[in-house]
Amino acid sequence: MSFKYTCILVKGIRYTITVELSNTQCKKSAMLRTCDFYPELQKLKTEVCVFEVWDIPWQGTSTLLKQKCQPKAESQQEETNKVMEASTSQPQEESVELVGQFKEFMVKYNKAYSSQEEADHRLRIFHENLKTAEKLQNLDQGSAEYGVTKFSDLTEEEFRSTYLNQLLSQWTLHRPMKQASPAQNPAPASWDWRDHGAVSPVKNQGMCGSCWAFSVTGNIEGQWFLKNGTLLSLSEQELVDCDGLDQACRGGLPSNAYEAIEKLGGLESETDYSYSGHKQKCDFTTGKVAAYINSSLELSKDEKEIAAWLAENGPISVALNAFAMQFYRKGVSHPLKIFCNPWMIDHAVLMVGYGERKGIPFWAIKNSWGEDYGEQGYYYLYRGSNACGINKMCSSAVVN
Repeated sequence: MSFKYTCILVKGIRYTITVELSNTQCKKSAMLRTCDFYPELQKLKTEVCVFEVWDIPWQGTSTLLKQKCQPKAESQQEETNKVMEASTSQPQEESVELVGQFKEFMVKYNKAYSSQEEADHRLRIFHENLKTAEKLQNLDQGSAEYGVTKFSDLTEEEFRSTYLNQLLSQWTLHRPMKQASPAQNPAPASWDWRDHGAVSPVKNQGMCGSCWAFSVTGNIEGQWFLKNGTLLSLSEQELVDCDGLDQACRGGLPSNAYEAIEKLGGLESETDYSYSGHKQKCDFTTGKVAAYINSSLELSKDEKEIAAWLAENGPISVALNAFAMQFYRKGVSHPLKIFCNPWMIDHAVLMVGYGERKGIPFWAIKNSWGEDYGEQGYYYLYRGSNACGINKMCSSAVVN
């Protein structure tokens, strides 16, 4: 038997499978790798069958649209004398595996495409991204696993322009900040503010480059908890709409956000000013302020001092190069510097703790891409080598 197939992906997957069947000299009970067809043409019976199957992954349904078999022409039969070795069908098997992976991806992340051209385009991108993830995997110096994520059908440029923040690496835009005093005590071996009630659940910025707002609100949520004993979920949408110093979904800087919050008079709660993921008219009301800040500080760029400050004072707003994050699944990520230029900072996040896994030191980082990203919404990055520029933009609000 031999086969070939094509597939079409639009709102489902349509497989067209062509199968060539012939009778052999082997008994059904024989377990053989190869088996000769009948050499005598008068005994050889060959049919070509075409099957069309429509598969809708997210509904879990498959429908046989067409099944047609007919005898193979004699001129073609003469070319058939032996079942193909498994190795000769490897390219087909690889293609089947790729489509299978893409199908699983579509089901898991509820993907649908508007046209045949778009589906083909996304499948090609998905294939290239698998290769990139494999390179990251082979060259990673930590324990991370890279592979298929919900961003696997996006080009690097699409991912950067939709989910990241190019303003972070424009160093001339950064507002000078007051330097924080060092921690009074050395850093304990490990610390995690999730264990102490200072971290709200993982949020999702959606298709909006507002990571800067989530990083800052996460920091203020922690500071407010440590001063007042109440963990609030604060509004990122207020910053997207009302922070005139930043650029909403096109990016922003934590240093600007702190200043904007001080000028506004505070932040409303997530409940009172909920997130939409796009810029709207500012609807801030002073009477609904749930938390305020008095000032903000820039932290040391030494990772040991950062760890000590975090353990003593709460979660920290940080930023990093997020190239490897597009394909991160789990483990401690430690990309080579060529993949993670520390000067090309493009994503703001919240550092909530640190520790070691099987001897590998890490930072625990709360991301804002939903709980279906990474490890329940968290990214774990190698600690001790300033990986991906994680030490370059550490800051915190001050609540008196």
